[in-house]
Amino acid sequence: MTSKLVVVTGASSGIGEATALRYGAAGAHVLLLARNAECLYGVAHAIREAGGTATAFPLDLQGAEATKETAARIEGEIGTPDLLINNAGAGRWLQLMETSPEEARAMMDVPYLAAFNLTRAFAPGMIARRSGGLVFVTSPASYLAWPNSSAYIAARRALAGFAEGLQSELKGTGVAVTLVVLGSVDTPYFAHNPDSLENVPKTDPRLLPTLTPQQAAEAIYEGATQKKAFVVKPGLYRALFVLNALFPKTVASQLRKASKKARKP
Repeated sequence: MTSKLVVVTGASSGIGEATALRYGAAGAHVLLLARNAECLYGVAHAIREAGGTATAFPLDLQGAEATKETAARIEGEIGTPDLLINNAGAGRWLQLMETSPEEARAMMDVPYLAAFNLTRAFAPGMIARRSGGLVFVTSPASYLAWPNSSAYIAARRALAGFAEGLQSELKGTGVAVTLVVLGSVDTPYFAHNPDSLENVPKTDPRLLPTLTPQQAAEAIYEGATQKKAFVVKPGLYRALFVLNALFPKTVASQLRKASKKARKP
């Protein structure tokens, strides 16, 4: 990773922060993108204090023009990234009638359109150089569906579909595309998206344990380094995805039951 340029979105906290710190420790020059400037500069400072290199770019990824301008600034001042990690994500897990059209649009803006805009900005340089990596971080909602989270699920499926399409489109260009599916991670996500936690299906923590941000970051790091197409943590979700493909009605029924358990007081 020495001298590599790595862009991490959503880098001000949680998975993004842990991922930025991991790449900083590995010797990469980490370019941090997120909306919360104060927290972002704090992460950059922590990387430098540990002996790494980091540059913060405060940015609201919902703005297409601002995203384009920031990407152009990075290209012009620093260079084409070696790796783009599309980690930023937001959105509340709510029932259809509790979700406003504005909120549904915002969930498409981030993560999907934010990832689209940055990828479109940096991919040409990677393709011309014939080297680079694109990482997309999503949730099991990309492959499973449960009640009371329809707009969130739609946005996550858009992101996964984009990544899978790029895996085919960019094959042979030298640009690797990695899709990382992470289960529950112990981050401030639900604190930032109120009224969502009660809509998370209740699962056995022995089978599907909550990951630490560091475990999530390591999964991203290893997947990108090994240029894997598909990374899933915890691994049991792989079996659930296969079962869902083979027996969708059975899996849907179980997810509905798990959702009802979660909503019980």
